[in-house]
Amino acid sequence: MSSSPVVEFKENTVVVVFGASGDLAKKKTFPALFGLFREGYLSPTTKIIGYARSQLTNESLRERLKPFLKTTTPESKLLVDDFLNMCSYISSPYDTAEGYQKLESEINEFDTLKQNKESHRLYYLALPPSAFITVASKLKEFNHPGSKGIVRLIVEKPFGHDLPSAQALQSQLSPLFTEDELFRIDHYLGKEMVKNLIPFRFANEFLTGCWNNQYITSIQISFKEPFGTEGRGGYFDSIGIIRDVMQNHLFQVLTLLMMENPKKFDSESIRDEKVQVLKSIKPFDPKNVLVGQYTKSLDGTKPGYLDDDTVKPGSKCVTFACMSLEVDNDRWRGVPVILRAGKALNEGKVEIRVQFKETNGLFDSSINRNELVIRIQPDEAMYMKMNTKVPGVTNKVAVTELDLTYKSRYHDFYIPEAYESLIRDCLKDDHSNFVRDDELDISWKLFTPLLNYLEGENAPTPLPYAYGSRGPAELNEYLEKNGYKHQNRAVYQWPITTPDVLKESKI
Repeated sequence: MSSSPVVEFKENTVVVVFGASGDLAKKKTFPALFGLFREGYLSPTTKIIGYARSQLTNESLRERLKPFLKTTTPESKLLVDDFLNMCSYISSPYDTAEGYQKLESEINEFDTLKQNKESHRLYYLALPPSAFITVASKLKEFNHPGSKGIVRLIVEKPFGHDLPSAQALQSQLSPLFTEDELFRIDHYLGKEMVKNLIPFRFANEFLTGCWNNQYITSIQISFKEPFGTEGRGGYFDSIGIIRDVMQNHLFQVLTLLMMENPKKFDSESIRDEKVQVLKSIKPFDPKNVLVGQYTKSLDGTKPGYLDDDTVKPGSKCVTFACMSLEVDNDRWRGVPVILRAGKALNEGKVEIRVQFKETNGLFDSSINRNELVIRIQPDEAMYMKMNTKVPGVTNKVAVTELDLTYKSRYHDFYIPEAYESLIRDCLKDDHSNFVRDDELDISWKLFTPLLNYLEGENAPTPLPYAYGSRGPAELNEYLEKNGYKHQNRAVYQWPITTPDVLKESKI
């Protein structure tokens, strides 16, 4: 719990969650709203309306949500019923007028009761993209307050399947809601360590001199999942790992990591600089991409991707990808940026790894390069691998780290879930951590030719890798070829048993 909660949002806000009976709303959207309420960042005067086709009552919606509302203290358990009493439900199709008319009646009744001078509305579309335009059109027709209030519309990824579909979606949304009213949510931008990238980059002067191609030799952004498609292969088969996490999550992390100092600390200045990074990325070389598809585990206990009955036979769907790109500007020219993502790997982890050039002069090449590692999940942390002398009479040099592990440093702090953070930003009208239309356009322009190559008639066959492995056997060779230097697997400076002996631990 935060020590002194402050309600930051406008009172008497109406939040409408479309798709309220679905898994996304149940597991993410409503729990995020409760998290904000629990911590004192959502006014108890807020009205929350669930809207979906399922035949539910107010009470059945509340019972459905209750197991997913996270309580952190005995006091917070007492808030669950208060929050649920803020929630009501409308059952109606998405493509007919009646439900939207009922919704408008409820909002107007609420505004009148609260004596609101202006209506303050947030519409959250926890829906598949196929429903975006239908719902947005009806909201514009029946539920837009016009000059009498403020409206914000949150839409979930995916924002298109490729460049033409993304442009078509945008061309249909833009006449309905302005870019100021529209919030495209990528939940990775709400993660604590991702939101920390801008303060880390621009509030620490010691980074300024070395954050460039004169000192940095490679950057790697990795996304690893320890599970496969688990019966959802039919859905994943039309998406693949590149659309699922690389074009959106990892690209957003890349722009924040590599952008120039924004002119002002406001959302549009920040997004302007992100766009400049995207514009500087060279077109991808489709032949310099390592792609894979997982097979059954070595012990035979976990099935391969093609063993999933929902996957079409012989599918070449990519479940692992590793690709190198270059940001062609004065700061980063010549520095390979490696994006790496996969399912059914040996661990679950998302991290950034910035590798510095080797030390020249006094020490030989056996000395490890410095690496800055930013672990986004799990167990948020930042640490800098550095070389230091082992204590005592020895002259040995070993790797240790300057370590900021959040669990130990900030164990008493409230660290919001990603969706909590982003809904809070939306209610504050802060677009910094949401995707702008031109970001989306440039990103798809870069990825669409690669996707066409990987999914075309002459698509390469993905390399096999065992469920639970690090990926295809060719991975290490690919990383070396594209600029990542595998370190001397010596030792960390960890607990010392004698003055001259280190307890060894793999890096």
